[in-house]
Amino acid sequence: MNLFYQPRIQEGVHYLEPEESRHSTKVLRMKVGDRIQITDGKGFLYNALITKADATQCLFVIQETVQEPLRNYHIHIGIAPTKNADRLEWFVEKAVELGVDEITLINCEHSERTHLKFERLQKIAISAMKQSLRSTLPSISGPVAFSEIMHDTSASAKFIACVDPNNPDHLKDIAAANSKYMVLIGPEGDFSKNELQMASAYNFQRVSLGSIRLRTETAGLVACHILNLVNTP
Repeated sequence: MNLFYQPRIQEGVHYLEPEESRHSTKVLRMKVGDRIQITDGKGFLYNALITKADATQCLFVIQETVQEPLRNYHIHIGIAPTKNADRLEWFVEKAVELGVDEITLINCEHSERTHLKFERLQKIAISAMKQSLRSTLPSISGPVAFSEIMHDTSASAKFIACVDPNNPDHLKDIAAANSKYMVLIGPEGDFSKNELQMASAYNFQRVSLGSIRLRTETAGLVACHILNLVNTP
């Protein structure tokens, strides 16, 4: 079943926005009486019935509300935007599908991109949420300076992934389950020595993601996948 998105359901908005309305009535040819599923991106799934199949404002009535099971862990990936915008977009799409909770874009000393199409990233995240049938839309923020993200004290487990052949600590071995994680992923030129020292001063633990050198977007996905696996019974 196709999943639609309406973030204002809890405010009493019981219609699909124009883009979603067109898709439901023109592409999927849905009509009055057809059943649809809608998410508000806040952890709730709504089983609903179409009451007016209008291409600009498709109306529905909610029949059942289901809350997505709460996870006892939280994955926050802080990542430097890639030089190629397509690769960053690919990361956002796949990270949402894998189960990231929060993405913060960070500007590092070796960053090669500072201009971002933030609205496009949001649309990609929404599409990925619907594709994977999730009910929670991960938050995307930034870009912020590297020094700024150091002051985020909400994470209970803080890691910085860097290219270091002498680092024996693999993320999969030291990440404990049921934690609130933050993992920092640097640009193609990696983090600077100054940034690594700063991260250490703020209790970020250096970790390896394996012996193979990974692209920025791949490293972000690997970290996200590892942390989900660590929390899989």
